Amino acid sequence: MPVQGLIIILIVGALAGWLAGVVVRGRGFGLIGDIVVGIVGAFLAGWLLPKLGVGTLGLGGGWIGSVLFAFIGAVILLLLIRLIRRL
Repeated sequence: MPVQGLIIILIVGALAGWLAGVVVRGRGFGLIGDIVVGIVGAFLAGWLLPKLGVGTLGLGGGWIGSVLFAFIGAVILLLLIRLIRRL
């Protein structure tokens, strides 16, 4: 993967993590923690959602679709982590 692609994935994941942190409130991880979870969530969404037959939700392959895709993955990951932390 070229360096440029990796930087784009990191930026999209960071934006999605921040948005997910705003949406999924509660005892959070702070801004940096939510951004890291967003980056991991972006990778999770890129792996999991196509296996479930979910594309970029009709938005095409542009950056808006990528941020939305990563946002979904970040929200799922944040909810799972917070659920596990409660146990």
